Amino acid sequence: MSDQGYPVTVAVRRPDGRVEQVRVGTAFRNGEGFTLKLGEMSIGSAPDAAAAAPRRAAASGGGGGGGGGGGAGEVFPNYGRSKGGPIRGASMGDLEYYANGARRSLADPSKSRWHDRERQLLASIEAEIARQRGGDTGGGGENEPPPHGDDDFGGGGGGNDDDSIPF
Repeated sequence: MSDQGYPVTVAVRRPDGRVEQVRVGTAFRNGEGFTLKLGEMSIGSAPDAAAAAPRRAAASGGGGGGGGGGGAGEVFPNYGRSKGGPIRGASMGDLEYYANGARRSLADPSKSRWHDRERQLLASIEAEIARQRGGDTGGGGENEPPPHGDDDFGGGGGGNDDDSIPF
């Protein structure tokens, strides 16, 4: 068993549209899986108006990009047969088509500018695929992305990403 930890982050969409990866803890290999050690967390003192209306924002069609926050309002990007359409309830063919497109973009280093958005889109699509295949156990997590696999930890090879962690 290794003592090496892997940073665990969540994508946070700022009001100006930027997506920031915020570290929430560290995952340690534990046999076949991982043990997650979470950092200190708190709930904001005021409700987030943007999070309260994700469907309204998606219905306006202003994103053109994929992923988003809450799970109910994600839409496909502005290309293909179902452009701008909701991910939830889409056909399995459309889900696979857009998932493959996101994977191609993520594999292309020249498109790194859009990788955060493509990761969010892919997570939303994979969550919908799992939901449609019966992966949703009804435990209230239907809007959660699928768990990360070993491939999710293969990036950058940088070793000291911890220097910019806010905690």
